Amino acid sequence: MLNKKNILFCLLICCYALAVLWPCESFAITAKDKYFKAETCYKKLRNNSKKNKYRHNWLRCIEKFQAVYKHDPKGSWAAAGLYMSGELYGKLYKISSKESDRKEAIDIFERIVKQFPKSEYKDKAIKKIRVFSKKETKKSSKKIKVSIKKKSLPEKIKVSTKKKSLSEKIKVSTKKKSLSEKEKLKKNIKPSKTDEIVTITGLRYWSNPSYTRIVIDADKDTTYNHRLLRKDPSIQKPKRLYVDLQNSRLGDGIKKTIPINDDLLSDARAGQFTADMVRVVVDIKSFKTYKIFSLKNPFRIVIDVWGTEAKKKTSELKTAEKDKKFTSSALAKQLALGVNCIVIDPGHGGRDFGASGYLKGVFEKDVVLKIAKMLAKKIREEVQCEVFLTRSRDRYLTLEERTAIANTKNADLFISIHTNAAKNRKAFGIETYFLNLATDNESILVAARENATSTKNISDLQTILSDLMQNAKINESSRLAGYVQTALCNCLKKNKYSRINNKGVKQAPFYVLLGAQMPAILIETSFISNPKECKRLINSKYQERLCEAIVNGIKKYIKETNPTAFLRNLQQKG
Repeated sequence: MLNKKNILFCLLICCYALAVLWPCESFAITAKDKYFKAETCYKKLRNNSKKNKYRHNWLRCIEKFQAVYKHDPKGSWAAAGLYMSGELYGKLYKISSKESDRKEAIDIFERIVKQFPKSEYKDKAIKKIRVFSKKETKKSSKKIKVSIKKKSLPEKIKVSTKKKSLSEKIKVSTKKKSLSEKEKLKKNIKPSKTDEIVTITGLRYWSNPSYTRIVIDADKDTTYNHRLLRKDPSIQKPKRLYVDLQNSRLGDGIKKTIPINDDLLSDARAGQFTADMVRVVVDIKSFKTYKIFSLKNPFRIVIDVWGTEAKKKTSELKTAEKDKKFTSSALAKQLALGVNCIVIDPGHGGRDFGASGYLKGVFEKDVVLKIAKMLAKKIREEVQCEVFLTRSRDRYLTLEERTAIANTKNADLFISIHTNAAKNRKAFGIETYFLNLATDNESILVAARENATSTKNISDLQTILSDLMQNAKINESSRLAGYVQTALCNCLKKNKYSRINNKGVKQAPFYVLLGAQMPAILIETSFISNPKECKRLINSKYQERLCEAIVNGIKKYIKETNPTAFLRNLQQKG
């Protein structure tokens, strides 16, 4: 009887051990699991017409398929993962027309042929190699035909050319082409108008411990692609991000390396990677995420790199995340620690006069600087927080520099001050904007004027805007804009200013607000092109009323977001 009990007890222990250990084995992530995850990523990308326009989305799916191969290079799913990564590079090549993507696809298919000779993917890979090799052959043969028509070769060369195989012809033409390009660069000869080389004119940056903005300046528009490379200890290379600018060369006197040495990045360096391509490499220490986008007139590429947020905010965010019922507005309230720093941006400046006033000699850049200085003083007195101006004198600042200043100062709010203008002198009123897709033609026109660009470029910008925006910041910016707009109109009417036209809160893609990491608004204080409003804008009392109203709007926003913020600020000051 005792033995039976012992046997039963042992059996129970064995069953329990199996029950505990069996799920561990079954729930381990396999190469097959990774393949299906990668396949899901690709299906979503293929069906999303907006996302499949962007290179980084394709590279994300490619990495997932390559992870299948890396999981078990000799396993049954390795060839499938590798093949699909080559397939996606091929599809990316059709979109980008970049030679590097075509070569990457061929390299992957060649690896499959060598490493998996018995796999069903071998024959598929061979077919793909032929397809992508044909595309190169067609391009090269066209170039050869054109060069033969233009130049009459000596008899001996003609005979030898006929005897050479097509592949040899391609090599000859490629060598000649690369040599001629190198000679052009050495002699600094300007190319023809049909194939103008873009000159990279400079590298600029702004940084703080948790944020860095790098700007690559060019004298013309050009295509570019970027990629994040992993750390490679074998060649002593850190994690790095590179941007390749097509059909470009480094300008004379450009600083090729800029040391950054903040918590995120080591440096940024530019080099002539090939005869017609400049590569800018950013060496990374650590980062959370990054965004890359381009602006026009003049053309420049902006690289924003973010690190992890301050420890205090991160811990609070984790607490808030536990309750899934929080809305983005409620989450903002949870995180709000009071407004400690505000950056005010007086629009335009220096060689950029902004809009011309109805009255002779009145310009937007001068009016908004006076308003901004007055506003900064009032905020310091009434809100009792730190205030920075992006410019405190008549000097030129690029639009991307203004946002970078706000980010590096860790501002809690960003307020850009402008005056409106229109061809119709009768147009008048006040409106406040926040960053979002434009919903009407008038907003597009205002954004085009403030961005110093065309309405077409605004439409192009809207296609990439979704990648640059964070919903919580848009919601907070919208609320701040609402409070400020209401306060402006109420205050001016209360002070018996007639004909106050409340044009409301609007949204548009302003360059100056792109990448702002805090609630950000742009105020069109009044129409400088309108006779009556132009006279008001240069009047110190009217300017004072505008500032008084903006401060009231800010205070209402702070109180709604964090009711005890002012008490805390007063206690800290006391």
